Amino acid sequence: MKNLQQKEQQINSGTRQSIIFCRVSSKEQEETGYSLPAQEKYLKDYCGRNSIRIEKIFKISESASGEKQRSKFAEMMGFVEKHDIKIIVCEKADRLTRNFKDMVAIDQWLEHDEKREVHLVKDSLIMHRGSKSQEKLNWGIRILFAKNYIDNLSEEVKKGQKAKVEEGWLPVRPPLGYATIGEKGHKTHVIDTTEAPHIKKMFELYSTGNYSLKKLSDDLYNNGFRSKSGKKVGKSTLHRLLGDPFYYGRFRWKGKEYTGKHEPIITKDIYNKVQDIMIRPIKAPRYRKH
Repeated sequence: MKNLQQKEQQINSGTRQSIIFCRVSSKEQEETGYSLPAQEKYLKDYCGRNSIRIEKIFKISESASGEKQRSKFAEMMGFVEKHDIKIIVCEKADRLTRNFKDMVAIDQWLEHDEKREVHLVKDSLIMHRGSKSQEKLNWGIRILFAKNYIDNLSEEVKKGQKAKVEEGWLPVRPPLGYATIGEKGHKTHVIDTTEAPHIKKMFELYSTGNYSLKKLSDDLYNNGFRSKSGKKVGKSTLHRLLGDPFYYGRFRWKGKEYTGKHEPIITKDIYNKVQDIMIRPIKAPRYRKH
């Protein structure tokens, strides 16, 4: 306990302020067991040895969406600007960024202040405004290889999704009423016995032509139907669900429709009936002249 406290004091007693940026891919964690906490400890130890004070730690797993990853990077850059942080500490170049847009943002940040530094610990590289051309080339090549890795990964994902679609399976999370089972690479969609009765009821009620989306939302909620987050399913979501052919055995992917291997919840007849009701023009109210 004493050694741990001493280490924490050493980390937080440095004169130079920094942030740590950690990133680990889900594939890497699966294959090597190298986790975000392990990377964080490695970088904390580095800061402790070099008298660098840590103001904040940013962590992201590549299992997160691209939007979340971009948001976390933007949050990090906003923090260092706002709090005048001079040092960004990262394990390697490909942990910090894997695209040229972010690389340019880092370069511009460095150029604005000669005291700013990016420490790429395992690359044995410290980038700053006065970095030599060879160091900049080294930095650029590493980002180039990182981008190539991401591009290749994207190709493999798309290839896998295409194969899945051709087999008759939607390659992403299914809509309400279904659950995903199976191991990675062999996942299929089955009926969720808790949600499916509500989905079937949703179509049956709306097919009568006596329900507005608001009334349908209220009735389903009162009968126990909830969103994934446990809230009332809103009108826009109901409209989307009612228009989804997945429920009668078809699915849309990249602008095309395919026949799925999943078990339908409703018939095509009731689906078509609901579509007819949904596209009916709304009649304008009639007013009497006085």
